[in-house]
Amino acid sequence: MNHEISSEWLTIEKVEEIVNSHASLSLGDEAKARIEKCRQYLDEKMKSQTEPIYGITTGFGSLCNISIDREGLSQLQKNLVMSHACGLGERVAPQIVRLMLLLKIQSLSYGNSGVQVATVQRLIDFYNADILPVVYSQGSLGASGDLAPLANLSLPLLGLGEVMWHGHIIPASEVLDNMCWRPIELQSKEGLALLNGTQFMSAHAVEGLIKAIRLSRYADKIAAMSLDAFDGRLEPFGDEVNRVRHHAGQIETAAVMRKYLEGSEIAVHPKKHVQDPYSFRCIPQVHGAVKDTIAYVKGKIEDEINSPTDNPTVFPDQDIIVSAGNFHGEPIALPMDFLAVALAELANISERRIYKLISGVRSLPSFLVANPGLNSGFMIPQYAAASIVSQNKGLCWPNSVDSIPSSQGQEDHVSMGSNSATKLLRVADNTERVLAIELFNAAQALEFRRPLKSSPVVEELHTAYRREVPFIQNDTVMYPFIEKSVQFIRQNQ
Repeated sequence: MNHEISSEWLTIEKVEEIVNSHASLSLGDEAKARIEKCRQYLDEKMKSQTEPIYGITTGFGSLCNISIDREGLSQLQKNLVMSHACGLGERVAPQIVRLMLLLKIQSLSYGNSGVQVATVQRLIDFYNADILPVVYSQGSLGASGDLAPLANLSLPLLGLGEVMWHGHIIPASEVLDNMCWRPIELQSKEGLALLNGTQFMSAHAVEGLIKAIRLSRYADKIAAMSLDAFDGRLEPFGDEVNRVRHHAGQIETAAVMRKYLEGSEIAVHPKKHVQDPYSFRCIPQVHGAVKDTIAYVKGKIEDEINSPTDNPTVFPDQDIIVSAGNFHGEPIALPMDFLAVALAELANISERRIYKLISGVRSLPSFLVANPGLNSGFMIPQYAAASIVSQNKGLCWPNSVDSIPSSQGQEDHVSMGSNSATKLLRVADNTERVLAIELFNAAQALEFRRPLKSSPVVEELHTAYRREVPFIQNDTVMYPFIEKSVQFIRQNQ
C-alpha cells in the first residue's frame, strides 16, 4: 500500500490506517511543486535581502538580533540541529517515532517552510525503510515547538545521532553508508523548519486518541457485561430519558448499551431493587462525556496535524515571511490535558463497578468465589485497580497551566504540552489496565447468574474471553490472568 503526501486532509483514522497497514509514503506532484516553489522563492529572496529575517539570517531565540553573514547560513542551520539535540529520559516508542516522521513530512509538504525537496524525501526514505531516529521523551517545553526531540529526530539527516534499524540501535552514519545516502546539506531556514513544530506533541496526541477511541468503545461493552453480572436495570438506558438532556455522547452511549444488552435473559428478569448505584446507572452520562471529549480533542488534533507549525512561515505568493508563533503547543496542550482527565474518569467509574461486583450483594458471593474465607478470590485485583486510578488522579494535574520562561526571557510563555503528551499515554495505558480488571471481574460474576444468559453480544464477548482466561474456582496466581486480560482488550477491538 502507498500513501501519497498531498493536500488530502489527514484524519486520525487515516493516520491509523497508514501506520497499521505499513504503507509506504511518496511525495505527490502537487506537494513537491509547493515545496520547490517555496524553496526557490527563499533562495531568490536571499539574493537581495538586506533586512534581517529571524532564524534565516539571524541567531535563534534571544540571539535574534545577531545577524549571520551569507557564508555562515548553512552552518547556522547545522549548528542549530546539533546544539538543540538535548533529549533525555526514556526512548520514545517506535510507533510514536513513526508518527513523528509522518507528521513532520506532512507539515513540511504545504510549501510554507522553505525546505528542500531532498530534505523531505530523506524523511520519507527513513519512514519507508523503518529507520527510526532515536528520540527521547524529555526536553521539550512545547514552544518553540518540540525543539529537543525534533532535533534528535533530525540529526540522522546529517549523518549524526543514532537510529533504530532492524531492532538494533546504531550510529546514523553507518545506516547512511549502508544505504549509500549522503548527509543532507541544510540550506537557510531548514534547521529551523525541522526543529520548530509540534510533531512530538502531535504524535503522542494521535496515539492517545487512537487508544482513547478504542478504550471508549470497549468500556461500553465491558460495562454491559458488568451491568448484567450485577443484575442491573435497563431503564436508565432508555432513549427518552437520555435524549431529553441533549448531550450527543450520552445519547449514543445509551443506544449502544441497549444494543449490547438486547436479548438478555438477565436484563428482563424481575428485579427486587428499584435503583442501581451511580457507577451503573450513570454509564450514559459518564461514558458519554468521555465520548464528547474525544470528539472535541479529535477535531483540535486533526487541525494541528494538517498545518505547517514551524517558524517563520513563508508565503511565496504574497511575498511575505512572517515570524510568529504557530509552533506554540497551547492549542493542543489544553485538549491533551482534557483527554487525560476524561480517560481517568473512564477508569474511575470502572473501578467503582469492580468494587460493587466483589461486595457480596445481589446474590453474588463475596470476592466472586464460591468459598470465600478459605479463598480471597478477587479481593486484590480491586486493590490494584484502585492503585492505578489513584495514580491517574495525580497524573491529571494539568501540565498546560505551567510555564517556565526560557531563552533569556524571549520565550517567556511556553505550553509544557510535551508533558501533557507523555502523561496522556500513561493515563491511557492505566485506563486500559483498569478496564481489563473490570472484564476479569465481570466475566467471573456473570458465571454466578447461570443458568440465565446475557445478551448475544455479551455472551460472545464472554466466550471469546474464556478462551484466554478461565473461571477462577479457587485461589491461584492472578497477575498472569490480569495481563492476559490486558492483551485481550488490546487485540480484540
